[in-house]
Order: sequence, then structure tokens, then C-alpha cells
Amino acid sequence: MKTRSVKAISNLESLEPFLAIRTEREYDVAVARLNALVDDVGDNSKDTRYRLIETLSVLIEAYDREHHRMPDASGIEVLRFLIEEHGLTQKDLPEIGSQGVVSEMLAGRRILNVRQIQALAARFGVDAGAFIDAPPNLRRRRQDRASA
Repeated sequence: MKTRSVKAISNLESLEPFLAIRTEREYDVAVARLNALVDDVGDNSKDTRYRLIETLSVLIEAYDREHHRMPDASGIEVLRFLIEEHGLTQKDLPEIGSQGVVSEMLAGRRILNVRQIQALAARFGVDAGAFIDAPPNLRRRRQDRASA
């Protein structure tokens, strides 16, 4: 029994999708494999390959956290970016309020409230935390670590 298990483990190529991602090349391969699986399996959690999607997602996320840090950005900077990326105008954001309210927020004269943050997160398919600003002392600590 042990021999069969050891033999199976000794074939690392078959285990490759379950190994830690250590290089950009391995990362690219894992992302391509994940995309292909998602295309084939979709959200069918009954498909046996669905667990592989979950495993690859965890490995990719761990590599991203370590190697692809997101720059610190305020909630308004994130909103500006999303507006530009989606080709929107201020009047295209009724979940925030009128064009005047959106203008005041983008100018920094107003801050987003919880309802607006939740609506924007749902609209753009991002985590609500993207629109929440870190306290100034935390931002300063992150900047200090980045420059060290």
C-alpha cells in the first residue's frame, strides 16, 4: 500500500497543479489552467474538477498576495479608475446620487457612505473594501514599509 502511494507522489508532473507557485512562469501556467477549467466547468460545483478550480484559486491568490501587491489608493481614486475603465460619466452612477453629488465626491468634498459603497461594489464586481480609505496612520505605515 505504501509503495503505491509513494510511487504516485514521486510523479510530480501529475501533482503540479497542487504545488506552490514559485515563479512568474508557474503563475502564468496556473492562471491559464484555471481559466480553461472555469470555461469548461463554470460554476457547476458537482463537477469533480470544481475542487481543482478551488485549489488553483487559493494557490494563485497566495502568489498574488506575495508578488503582485496592489498600490494603496483611496476609495475615490478607485472610483475614478473604474469610471475611466468602463467609459462612464458622472451621470452614469445613479447608485451614488445625482451628477452633482458624484462631482462633489470626486472632488473630495464628500465621502462615500455605506449604501453607496455596497452599490458600487455590486455594480463593478469588486470588494467593498476597495472603496474604503485606510486610516491615515495605517497609510503612513504602509508607505514607510514600502520605502524601506
